[in-house]
Formats: sequence, C-alpha cells, structure tokens
Amino acid sequence: MKKMTLLALTLGALSVGTGCHRNTREAAKDDMEETGDKAKDKAEDAADATGDAMEKAGDKVEDATDK
Repeated sequence: MKKMTLLALTLGALSVGTGCHRNTREAAKDDMEETGDKAKDKAEDAADATGDAMEKAGDKVEDATDK
C-alpha cells in the first residue's frame, strides 16, 4: 500500500512539474512577444520623430533660401 501511495505521489508531482514548465515556457514566449511589440512601437515612434524633424529642417532651409 505504501509503495502505491508513494508511486501515485511521485507521478502526481511529475505531472504538476511538467505543467508548470509548460506554463513558464509559454509565459516567457508571451513576454518576448510583448517586448518585441514594444521595441517595434518605439522604433516606429523614433522614425516618425525623425521624419518630423527632417521636415521641419527642410522647411527652415526652404524659408532661408526664399529670402
């Protein structure tokens, strides 16, 4: 009886451990995707800001050459 109980507890612990590992792996994957999305958003914002700055600089050059 004790051997069967011990075997059941061991198998149960292994099952829980496997489930936890899978959840951890999926959570890490989700975190990486979220980090990638944030990096992409920051890069797009930086590109927009650079484009705006270039447009303003171009306008200043144009204004300076018109005078």
